[in-house]
Amino acid sequence: MDSITENVTGYDFSVSENQQMVGQMAKDFAEKHIRPHVMEWDEAQHFPAELFKKLGELGMMSVFVPEEYGGSGFGYFEYVTVIQEIAKVCGSIGLSVAAHNSLCTGHILAFGSEEQKHRWLPKLATAEWLGAWGLTEANTGSDAMGMNTTAVLDGDHYIVNGSKNWITHGKSGHVAVVMVRTGEKGDSKGISTLVVERGTPGFAAGKKENKLGMRASETTEMIFDNCRVPKENLLGKEGEGFKQAMKVLDGGRISIAALSLGIAKGAFEAAVAYAKERHQFGQPIGNFQAIAFKLADMATEIEAAELLLMQAADLKNKHKPVTKQSAMAKYFASEVAVRTATEAVQIFGGYGYTKDFPVEKYYRDAKLCTIGEGTSEIQKIVISREVLRD
Repeated sequence: MDSITENVTGYDFSVSENQQMVGQMAKDFAEKHIRPHVMEWDEAQHFPAELFKKLGELGMMSVFVPEEYGGSGFGYFEYVTVIQEIAKVCGSIGLSVAAHNSLCTGHILAFGSEEQKHRWLPKLATAEWLGAWGLTEANTGSDAMGMNTTAVLDGDHYIVNGSKNWITHGKSGHVAVVMVRTGEKGDSKGISTLVVERGTPGFAAGKKENKLGMRASETTEMIFDNCRVPKENLLGKEGEGFKQAMKVLDGGRISIAALSLGIAKGAFEAAVAYAKERHQFGQPIGNFQAIAFKLADMATEIEAAELLLMQAADLKNKHKPVTKQSAMAKYFASEVAVRTATEAVQIFGGYGYTKDFPVEKYYRDAKLCTIGEGTSEIQKIVISREVLRD
């Protein structure tokens, strides 16, 4: 228990004025611009690209990008607050905001040169350009070092061939940060990172996935066919791509934890409201212990997930190692989202199984959180390695 005590001592999770302001802004935006269209977008798999420009105008597409690059200049507490408030209304939009902020934009911010930052971040910060991030391939999900997409230097350009799968904004994104193989397959130092702009010859979108949930967040294949990318688009040095990607995923897992928590809170709040309103046997169903105890379990797990998330966000703000804490937060929060959404459907009963009530969408959206940016099983590997290393 001593190590756990040491881990939590000194954390201050009191809500700052900035968090309150940003949270209220995100909440108001979600209620006005997202909630009225949630089911329409979900049913049609419509990706509302123009919505993100409105979010960009409010600084929510560049939460932790410094002001000198056109961003809001906030920290991770404000960032996870934004993601949660949006995800409470729609997980799809929360996912897209998270992917843009933490993956594409975050990767350039962390590893780009000053020239590269000034070149791409201002457009990403306002969402004039949407960002994509490409690591996963059809046959290399968790096994990223086995990727087949290659980049061969030819004069002043890299010639890129291959494809990336399950890419958020893979079609609508204006710029993509892409991990490519510049060395031997299976060699962690054989992977590099290139930034590829939409319109580059040989760069095209492929299949759009027809998904169970998160249907308003675009997920497509990206295809590279003798795509010529200027060598000045290399982020960092050759061979640093895998190491960069793992560091970016540390932050990305905080994003998914926040997304999961938002979905869980949305489902929980809907379940509490229904438990008060729905009457059976002459009284609200929340009066029955079977329902009340479900709500107690849901509330407790949500509180625990939030503490793990805020711990990871605090470490990230302080630029301290966060691999174990971000994996714990992502693993636990995503599983809590699934359990909470499942119980919410149960509390709603038959109505919970219909699209006339909100919880079936939380149920469908939640599952992706246990898969994206490292499955729950991969998080356990990461956590156990860190524990055994201590």
